[in-house]
Amino acid sequence: MSSPSPVLVISASIGAGHDGCAAEITRRLETAGTPVRRVDYLDLLPAGWGRTIKQAYARQLAYAPATWGWLLDALDHPGATRSAAWLATRAAQRRLLAAAGPAPAAVVSTYPLASQAIGRLRLAGLLTAPAVAVLTDPAVHPLCVAPGADLHLAPNEEAAAVIRERHGLRAVTHAPLVDPAFRPSAGPADVIAARQRLGLPLDARLALVVAGSWGVGDIDTTVQELIAASAAIPVVVCGHNHALRRRLAATGKVIALGWVDDMPSLLRAADVVVNNAGGLTAMEALASDVPVISYRCLPGHGVANAAALERLGLAAWPRDLGELGPALRAALRATAGSPAVIRLRPTAPEATAFILRSVAR
Repeated sequence: MSSPSPVLVISASIGAGHDGCAAEITRRLETAGTPVRRVDYLDLLPAGWGRTIKQAYARQLAYAPATWGWLLDALDHPGATRSAAWLATRAAQRRLLAAAGPAPAAVVSTYPLASQAIGRLRLAGLLTAPAVAVLTDPAVHPLCVAPGADLHLAPNEEAAAVIRERHGLRAVTHAPLVDPAFRPSAGPADVIAARQRLGLPLDARLALVVAGSWGVGDIDTTVQELIAASAAIPVVVCGHNHALRRRLAATGKVIALGWVDDMPSLLRAADVVVNNAGGLTAMEALASDVPVISYRCLPGHGVANAAALERLGLAAWPRDLGELGPALRAALRATAGSPAVIRLRPTAPEATAFILRSVAR
């Protein structure tokens, strides 16, 4: 008996959100007995392009974040999106088709430029396998919408409706795409155990500040205002931003962490999560029954995600210090089973169920 054809999953190592989503899709498909081949879209680009894109994006968010918002605004019209899609496809077409192989069961993308590329290849008849575009943010930007894709998987019904009604494409809502390790605590003893493993204070309120794997955004001001607004101790995940970690640790008022491998335990150890991007970490926190606050959000996708999470009732979005204090006090009073967390767990099927249905057609 011949082995089944693999599903090609395409991600991009820009931040950790796209890779995290791809990793969970891969895990679920393989658990279901479906072989997976996973590639990084940046590796499919001509030599040096991927590294340049990654470095430029990191520097943009670190030194001129407003320009990222301007760029996304400039791409928020059909002509610009079509141009970006054409460039994404032309740049990676040959290697993408080679990575897909002669007969993939499906091609799944968690990165907007890769989604644009596979959609255009489907329209051109060069890719015959079903193409599935996965949105990793709660808000929808046109760059994430790929004409030609057979299916868009959206994390909420609002996003799915935008894709269906504004773009005329097939889109469905799926249950949260987070690892099952992100779960609510089993009680105080579970929280204490998590804090002991991570070396965190056992009897203090902890406000976990997350700024992506690169530690970008106005984290210094965020921390100062958290200290002013609440008695909770800021615990900051600085990711790979070593300068930020040293700077915060030197204040003596912050627990500054680097890259954290055990995020499920860290989230269970926290009383509230404060983040500036609203992507995968927000979903992981909500899946862990930890209240989420969006604050000092990154221009572009960070602000758009904060607005979407607020509309959906999933996360508060205080705009300034005056609003931060009440939002923190409300979050610190929240208990497991809050309405926000219940709304995060819809009865929608898992994302991989939709992917496998595409394969079966």
